Amino acid sequence: MSGILDGKRILITGVLMESSIAFHTAKVAQEQGAEVILTAFPRPTLTERIAKKLPKPAKVIELDVTNTEHLDRLAGLVRDELGSLDGVVHSIGFAPQDALGGNFLNTPFESVATAMHVSAFSLKSLAMACKPLMSEGGSIVGLTFDAQFAWPQYDWMGPAKAALEATSRYLARDLGKDHIRCNLISAGPIGSMAAKSIPGFTELADVWNTRSPLAWNMADPEPAGRGVVALLSDFFPKTTGEIIHVDGGVHMMGA
Repeated sequence: MSGILDGKRILITGVLMESSIAFHTAKVAQEQGAEVILTAFPRPTLTERIAKKLPKPAKVIELDVTNTEHLDRLAGLVRDELGSLDGVVHSIGFAPQDALGGNFLNTPFESVATAMHVSAFSLKSLAMACKPLMSEGGSIVGLTFDAQFAWPQYDWMGPAKAALEATSRYLARDLGKDHIRCNLISAGPIGSMAAKSIPGFTELADVWNTRSPLAWNMADPEPAGRGVVALLSDFFPKTTGEIIHVDGGVHMMGA
């Protein structure tokens, strides 16, 4: 039986743990017929170890999205492995500890700048690094956490995600002529490494226990991964600049 990504070549960032959305995106993508290549930073060996749990082997390339040399060499390294790309997954976010956990009013700009660079500007950096490999068009998919709201403890990651969402829309505008779509999945909270680095994350996640119309399981990243794979597929050929919520429905609940 054929899969919805048969013959597609996909680059996926952010596979750090088996509990990450990126890992489950890679797993489902392979199950749906894609060839997958992974990027990792700062510990490629960790990603290589986790990658062994995927259905098929996947090459791991070191990529710091704030490093111009890494970005400049990316297309050549991927071309050597896959030839070209049909899809790119941006699953990258980081904020220094003083930008999280209730310190919003006191966070220095240097920490805010780091959060913005790694979590938002990197979507543009990654898109442009991979664009030479997408001459036939393709799909770029990123991951956000609903930036319409001010979440407890999330602090400067909130504005960083808002910047990510705006960046995705502008990329969708400017890359459309190249037949490249750019969309985001807005996922509910998952107990990943990134989430656990946020002080008081359980307080934020408790919202889902009381307000989600569909039962939400923080230990199950696969629904979000399936959403990413759907946007990578040809089943959304004219959808771009969109944010699809995979959050159990919390985004639309008034109370």
